Amino acid sequence: MWLLLAFVSAALLGVYDASKKAALKDNAVLPVLLLNTVFSTLIFSPFILDSITGNGWFSGTVLDAAPYAGNQSRPLLHAHILVMIKSLIVLTSWIFGYFGLKHLPITIVGPINATRPVLVLVGAMLIFGERLNWCQWTGVILAMVSLFMLSKSSKKESVDFTHNKWIFFVAIAAIVGAVSGLYDKYIMKELSPMFVQSWYNFYQMILMAAVIGILWYPNRKKTTPFHWSWAIPLISIFISAADFSYLTALNQQDSMISVISLIRRGSVIVSFICGVLVFHEKNLKAKALDLALILVGMVFIWLGSR
Repeated sequence: MWLLLAFVSAALLGVYDASKKAALKDNAVLPVLLLNTVFSTLIFSPFILDSITGNGWFSGTVLDAAPYAGNQSRPLLHAHILVMIKSLIVLTSWIFGYFGLKHLPITIVGPINATRPVLVLVGAMLIFGERLNWCQWTGVILAMVSLFMLSKSSKKESVDFTHNKWIFFVAIAAIVGAVSGLYDKYIMKELSPMFVQSWYNFYQMILMAAVIGILWYPNRKKTTPFHWSWAIPLISIFISAADFSYLTALNQQDSMISVISLIRRGSVIVSFICGVLVFHEKNLKAKALDLALILVGMVFIWLGSR
């Protein structure tokens, strides 16, 4: 079941990336990110209220917002501190990632983001003792080779990887995102998925409000102006659904973060299709073969994880 949820999450992430790209076109980055956290918090407000009141409206279901997955007696503050740390990690990755995505083609950003599984894989093996079988390793190697080829073909779009600061922004987002994946595996051993997702959106909203007040609002007339886009609420809808599938998958006892992380990076396939159909990006022929290798890699990972 966790494997299917990982694939669902990957598909939703691809549409989420396309929604971000559309919302950020000629738009101020930080207000878009703030609104994303606001809408996400609104989506999960019933579960936040349930967690606060302890009414147990969703008790016994996958929507249960009780803090601990089991019958643990740890303090509530402990659970909230863990989620606050997650919020800070994720928001850091998002800020760098949003700025990079605004200034780069989505067919370049996708492959860079797809390098996260390499970092997660190393971390999962070192920290959690996860081991892959030969079929899974075949899938990993094929996916990594295809992503390397994608990064090489992107040079035809006149993007200098060594001197473009937006490339470094996306790279930082990918590294911090990998840290987030490993941290998720750690906290999901004890926390319930709905509690984590509900409250980390809320804490992100608080953090982003502070960032807006300190960094953007005083300088708003000197930067790109903000304008409303209907793609903004779509960002929240798709990331909320993607994260719910992801955290539910991680919460299952036999799940492997190294495999889930790699499958989620398969979202590059969906974002690539959106780059073709919606954003009309260039240099697509060279990237089609590379994406085919990613698909084959996903198949091997699925076969090795059955």
